[in-house]
Formats: sequence, structure tokens, C-alpha cells
Amino acid sequence: MQLQKLHRYATRPGLFFTQDGGADIIVRSETAEAMWLSVLEPLDGPSEFYLDAIRLPDDSAAAFVEPMMEHRVVTRRVPGYAMRETLFRMDGPNYGLWYVHLPKAWDGMMYGFRANGVWDPRHGLMFNPYKFLIDPYGKGIEGTAQLDPAAFAYECEIRDGRVVGDCYGRMSTLDSLGKVPYSVAIDDRDVTKHDRDPVHPHVQWRKTVIYELHVKGFTARAPWLAPELRGTYAGLAHPKTLSYLQELGVTSIELMPIHAKQPELFLQQQGKRNYWGYSTLNYFSPEPSYATKKAQQQGATAVRQEVIDMVKALHQAGFEVIMDVVFNHTCEGGNEGMTVSWRGLDNLSTYRQSAHPGHLEDTTGCGNTLDFTDTHNVMFAVDSLSYWAKRIGIDGFRFDLAVSTARLNGSFTPYHPFLYALRSDQLLGNLKLIMEPWDVGPDGWRTGQFLTPFSEWNDRFRDTARSFWVTDVAARLAPHASMKAKPMVSMQEIATRLCGSADVFATNPGRGASSSINFVTAHDGFTLADLVSYERKHNEANGEQNRDGASHNHSANFGVEGPSNNALVLNVRERAAMNLLGMLMLSLGTPMMLAGDEFGNSQQGNNNAYCLDDETTWLDWSWIHGPDDSPERRRMRSLADLIALRKTLDIYHHEDFFTRLTQLGLKKRTKSRVEWFLPDGSTPRDTDWHSDAIHAFTMRLASGHERSVAIVVNSGADDLDMVLPADCEWRMLWSSAQVHDDAPFLYSRGTDANQDAQDVEDAQDIEDRAATVNLKDGKRPPMAHDGLEGVETRNMKPQGAKEVASANHGATRERDMDQPAAELANRSGNDGSDGMVWRIPANSISLLAS
Repeated sequence: MQLQKLHRYATRPGLFFTQDGGADIIVRSETAEAMWLSVLEPLDGPSEFYLDAIRLPDDSAAAFVEPMMEHRVVTRRVPGYAMRETLFRMDGPNYGLWYVHLPKAWDGMMYGFRANGVWDPRHGLMFNPYKFLIDPYGKGIEGTAQLDPAAFAYECEIRDGRVVGDCYGRMSTLDSLGKVPYSVAIDDRDVTKHDRDPVHPHVQWRKTVIYELHVKGFTARAPWLAPELRGTYAGLAHPKTLSYLQELGVTSIELMPIHAKQPELFLQQQGKRNYWGYSTLNYFSPEPSYATKKAQQQGATAVRQEVIDMVKALHQAGFEVIMDVVFNHTCEGGNEGMTVSWRGLDNLSTYRQSAHPGHLEDTTGCGNTLDFTDTHNVMFAVDSLSYWAKRIGIDGFRFDLAVSTARLNGSFTPYHPFLYALRSDQLLGNLKLIMEPWDVGPDGWRTGQFLTPFSEWNDRFRDTARSFWVTDVAARLAPHASMKAKPMVSMQEIATRLCGSADVFATNPGRGASSSINFVTAHDGFTLADLVSYERKHNEANGEQNRDGASHNHSANFGVEGPSNNALVLNVRERAAMNLLGMLMLSLGTPMMLAGDEFGNSQQGNNNAYCLDDETTWLDWSWIHGPDDSPERRRMRSLADLIALRKTLDIYHHEDFFTRLTQLGLKKRTKSRVEWFLPDGSTPRDTDWHSDAIHAFTMRLASGHERSVAIVVNSGADDLDMVLPADCEWRMLWSSAQVHDDAPFLYSRGTDANQDAQDVEDAQDIEDRAATVNLKDGKRPPMAHDGLEGVETRNMKPQGAKEVASANHGATRERDMDQPAAELANRSGNDGSDGMVWRIPANSISLLAS
């Protein structure tokens, strides 16, 4: 039987070049009554449609709508815009799609749509043929939206920079063309365009270290770049930029949004921008302002090519590229916002409607929420993601406010059609898919509930790490008893975060620690430097009277709010920062760090700098050509060493949890194991796990025949002698104390009678060496707990071998905090004779290996 002849048009929206030199253009609107394709041409050249179009009089600015409804093709001069607009009436709707075949089309062609239908805002219908609308599937974009009455679908005016009008009132008859952006066609028919693409790195999850950065902010002040490359895609792809990233050792570059963006209405009214980019104007077009001026002048095709070249350069240097995407809302905001695309094409189908007619449901805090209960919106998102993955080369995606994309009938479900579409897609299902597991709607906190294969930002890790290493430490170091606060983190809580947060992510069989994206800082919140320098947010520059941004940050200033020249304050801050970075890189799971944290970049206490496109948010590289022993260099080297160690240790190359029962109740077979020891070498009791007074312990990781590692934690204010297992020889690999020329060292091998004399002699040698190494004027380098103004410092002198047994004050329990270690050892059956005693610096986290 002969197959029925297929419809000549594609069944998906978009612009498709055809072999006859034209193009098929398809756009979706299920509720419009009429649709037009608008093609823009400059007035200083001939029109490609001269023979096809009916020319309207030049004075038809306010009356062009009626003629375009009467004729299939009309053309007109756009007053004050030096452009010619040719309008083609489209056929449809056919299953919600409108079609037209354009007889001539070209790369770089400027175009958009106009739609007509019912104007009834109180029922969600906001059609207005006077509004020029960009193509949701457009691959290029140019121009910007202006704060002008013509950009709004309803009648309004601008008074003192503010929009005054009723979005439920009368329809505006002002032509928006020239006041809003326009789409640009890009010819993608070249069959050889992928021939020279590099092989994607495809870094395994267990080896991944994510580095979150802003394309502009990362290089806007980079001294190694020529001025024309700073803050651009090309600047990020520069060999010296790539060399820096390789030196640090990260594997995956997570780009904050590079979709075309537009500031929210309230920001435009303040004359501000959405610097972060979480206000999407188009999901197929890259943001033009991040391209070089040369590329911008050459047009949308050159802008996109600069993005492709950036991704290729990152791939060739060995980096994955992960892209932050915002499919929860668009830049159009609430009903009072501008009409630039979706609202004018099909408001009812695009945005979730609330129970109150004419009002939008908002679980994003941005005025609207994309309706992912509509199959076509899910298809739209999958099409966008596939395009960026296949054509641009993106290796993964991070979904902003992902809970909003997975709500059915208002409630979150991990079985949402959108999530299944991502899982089952042959291309997308094999990429890195990272969820931000919350939104601002009802029951919006959903960390750990997205199931396989999705990974998720772990806010539990962030809060626990900050509390344990910052606020709890600050409370113990407070100079006055009245300032001391009760510790917030139990041993069980900190141990669970170190082990990959199985309590959160062991939600279905096969899901492992790599599903936990561990982080202590991100774009949203304090930088690491500010986290340990500010107790309160300082967001006054945002123009919202410091009301925006989180007020509870688990931060501390260690005696001085903001910048300080006090060396003691700086020391304790640096140690706190290194402890956080140490825990981040030493924990099971996938670490993610914020660009600039490796050298102490600051935003002057602003924890929500989304609208500051200036030196507040641009990374400060003034240190890069400074002395080799600068604090920035020391931290950078220390972190790079730690990342390198993490990559080499096989113990981190296991994606399953160490202790986990499957849903069948059977224990997962694994040779991996984790062991825990208190400072005296004993194993914790049940009461120890729930105690918030224990701030020193050892976590030993082992796996089959691979070497063991020990993560030794001492967040206390004193150096501590800790007993490590004696079944292997331990050596120190890394410590947060190294930035202050301190480190753990072997203090004693036990109390065997045959070794007593030698141990005493060795201990004295160690004591003498520790008292003199890297010291000036006979003084020991200041330790973290020495860093507070007005704090009574303790004697940091190493203790002799005979004092070892009673030196373990860190083995605190729900009893006397100064209980001697010998008593604890006797209680647990371990007298310390079978362990090796290591002197662990105060307020540190260290890595030892067998």
C-alpha cells in the first residue's frame, strides 16, 4: 500500500530553510484567531518581496492592522525605525500550529510574529496585533526591550521611570516594533558543521569537580586578556584562561545562564540589569552581550559561533561544559509585564493559570511559571536542551528551581512527564542533569526526591558544613561566655554529610553519593571570603533596603564585620575557609565550588548580587601577578593540591554509598567500608553519635585492596593527640593547617614497654622541631583560635610523650569534657597501645593515607 503523502510542513515549531531558497516557518498558538510572520529589512536596500507584497501608505502607522487582515502579504515602512516590515498571513491553526512558506529566506534574516485574537485579560487572553513577538524557537536574537508604553499589551504610560496602567484594562494600540528585540534566522543546513568537533570529555561522575562561574564576571577584569576579550565567550576560551582552570584542577565548568535574557520590569524601572541571567528572553539564542563587539556587529550567527568555539576550546582543554537553564519562568513576569513573545502568542497555554481567572500561578517568585502539564511546553524544553547539547556541544544542564518544572496539579512528583522525557531521551538521558531541588511554592523543599539519574544540589551539606566549621567554631572562640552559643552540629550529622548524605539521596536502588552535589557557596549567597567575614548581609546596593537575600547564612565575622587588617582575625578566617574547602573536597559526593573562592574573592558582604553588573560581582584578579607567597597563591596551591589528591585516591571512585539497604531490604554487596574513631582510638557509642559536644574524630575509608585514607577532623580550639589505627603506616597528604605552616605529625607509636625510652626521646625531638620549624622570632605561627581580638590564647606548645594519655580533650561526650583519654580507652577496651598517636592541629581537617 502506498504511503499517504506527508504534509509539506514540519510538525514542530521553528524556522526551517528549504531547498528552493525559502523557508518554512511554524509557530504554536492554540487560542489565536490569526497569525502573521513579520520579516524586517533595512530601508537602504531593495526588498526581497517587492513583487509579492501590497505596499501600505507611509502614514499607516496606526492603521496597518486592518490592511494586513485583508491581504495575504503587505509591506510598510516603520516610522522612526529605518526598517521595512513585510507581513505574511499564516495558515492555521492545524493542531495548534500556524504555517507559512516564505519564498525567500537568508541567514541573518530578522523576523518575528504578530498574533490576533480575543482581548480579555481577566480570562487570560491577551492578544494584541500591535505587538511584535520574537520566535520562541529562534536561534538568534538582537535588540533590547525598552521601558516604553509600546512594549506593553495594555494601555499605560511611563511616569518618573515607573509604569502606570491597568493590565486588565484597555488594549494598547501602540506599535511595539523598534521597542522590543527581534529574532534572527541562522542557516543550519551545513552537513559538515560537526566534522571537526572535539570528542566530548564525558567525565565520570565519581571524578567530577564542578566549578560554577559567570561568563562575563569571570574575565571582566582579567589582566591577561586584551580589553576587547574581557567578559566574553572568547575570553573564557582564551589559552591563558584555560591554563588557569587546568592549574586549579576542576573538571566541569558550570556556566550561569547564557540564554538570551531581559531584565525584569522592576529592575528596568530602577535602571538595573539582571546580571545573573535568570530571566530568560529566549531558550535557543545565546546572550549577545557576552560576545565580543566584533561578533555582535557581525550578527547573531557570529555570536553563536563564538559560543560554539568557546565550548570547543573548553572540550579540547579537557573540561565539560554544564549550562544553567531556567525553565521555571520567563522574563515576561506577571500580567503587568512586557509582552515580547509567549504572552502575546498563547498566554493561556504557556503559563500556569491560578484558580482566580486572569491571574498567574507563581511558584518561582518571578511573576509567572511555565506550565509543564502542557505536553507542548515539555516538548519545547526538550527541543531547546537537545539543540544546545547537539549543536552547541553542552555536556549537561543544571535546572534552576527544578521543583516548579515537576509539579502536577500544584504538587511535586518525581514521576512528572518532563522528568521522564529527560530520562528517556537518547541524548539528554546520557548527559549530566543537575536539579536545584526547591522552589517558593507549597512544599517546595524537595532535596533528594528527584531519583535516578538526576543529581541535586545538597543544601543540607552546605548548612551543616557552615555550621560546623564557621558558626560553631566562632561560638567556641567567643571571648566572653555571654557570647558563646551551643554547638549546632552533632557527630552523626557531620559524619552523614562526609559520607555522601545517604539519609537524603539513598532514595531508590542504584542511586549513589555522586547524586549529592556538595557545595558550601554558590552564586546565590555569600562568597567563601564573605561567609567568614560578615555576620550580616549587606545588600544595600541592590536598591531594596537590604530586604532581599537570605538573612540566615550560618556565617560569622570572627570579631570584625567586613575587611580587617588584624592578622589574627585574618588567620582565623583563612583557616575557616580552608576547612570548608577541605570538607567539600574530602566528602563523598560530587563537589561544586564557586569561582573565585580559590583565592578569596569578595562581594563586600552582598549575598544576593543578582542585579550588580560591576566590580562587585566581577572577579578581582589583582593578585594574579603578585608575590608567590601571597595569601591568594597559598590558598590556590593548597586547593589545587587537594583536588589532585582527590582524583588520585581510588576511594573516591565509588559511586555507591558505603552503607545502604535497597528497597528489597537486602544489603548491597560492596567491599567498601567506613570506620569511625574518636580521638582516643575507640569507636563511638550511640550517645556519641547524637552529641553536639564532639568536635574531633577520624573517618577511615577503605575499599578492597586499595589503600585506606583517614579524614581527621579537629574543630576544637586546641591541638589534639589522636590515636589512629596501627594496622598500616600513615602519612600526611594534606591539611587545612598547612596555609599557616602547620600540619599533623606522628607523635607516638603507642606505649609498648620496649619502646618507652625511644618514644620519649623521639617525642622530645618532635617537640623541639615543631617549636622551631618555619618560625620567626622564636614564636609559633598564629593558629586559628588565636585570631580573635580579645580572645585569651592558649599554650600551643606540643606536650611530651608522658602527657599523651591525658591530652585528648577532644574526646568529649555527654559527660566531663576533660575526661582523660585513658579512661575512655579503658571503657572501650582500647588503651591506645595498638594505635599511632598523631598530633592534630587545632581547628583543622586533614587527609592521611596508608
